[in-house]
Amino acid sequence: METMVKADGGALWADDTGGDGLPLVLVHPGVGDSTIWDPVLPALAARHRVIRYDARGYGRSPAPVAPYLPVADLSAVLDHFGLGRAVLVGSSMGGAASVGLALDEPERVAGLALFVPGVTGYPGLEDAEFYQDVERLAKAGDTEGIVRLGMGLWGAAGGGTPESDPVVAAHFRAVLPAWFANVGHQQPGSPAFDRLGEIAAPTVLALGELDRPVVVRCNEEMAARIPHCRLERLAASDHYPTLREPETVTRLIEELYAEAR
Repeated sequence: METMVKADGGALWADDTGGDGLPLVLVHPGVGDSTIWDPVLPALAARHRVIRYDARGYGRSPAPVAPYLPVADLSAVLDHFGLGRAVLVGSSMGGAASVGLALDEPERVAGLALFVPGVTGYPGLEDAEFYQDVERLAKAGDTEGIVRLGMGLWGAAGGGTPESDPVVAAHFRAVLPAWFANVGHQQPGSPAFDRLGEIAAPTVLALGELDRPVVVRCNEEMAARIPHCRLERLAASDHYPTLREPETVTRLIEELYAEAR
């Protein structure tokens, strides 16, 4: 069932498959909207209640009009659906929000499945040169140049070009309006990297071996800091694991779900 969730100063599109039992909440990356979960959703929904949503400006959610915190929006989604506890499945930007909630409201997080996750407070994770290039291309009206630039960083497994990987190119192209709409609105939140040792929930962290080297290093260090975290290396994945290895992603979520408490 589709619905709009009220959040502080804004709204979020969300979808709930319904069902009983501990729910899964899917939190998408910044390089895709909630449709990034399409390859794994049918298998998960066949066994569990699954909720996914679009971050502000992404997919079917309206653009932000005021500053907001992604972790607060995730909490608002749980509140809307009356979820006292859930298993969080977060990819990249969505992984950072999931980690933030596990630190801010640990009693609500029964398990964490993190795929190529980001995290606030990790030095060097944001590529300043990349965003300068994006700004330059945007001012020139070169949207396809931005797509090509981004795919070169995050889409290596498919050849890294729009021509070699049209599916990823479509996902990336679709989120560019959200990127620009979020400038000055999406706030990073408090640093979490140095607090990862506080996470109590069962956790699996899957990195993409073909991802950006700085993301791989970050993910390795995150897994080392999170107590009892299981680190998985996805040999065929870049920053799009649900598109590259959907069966493995589904299996890892199911295994983590079995450990959730």
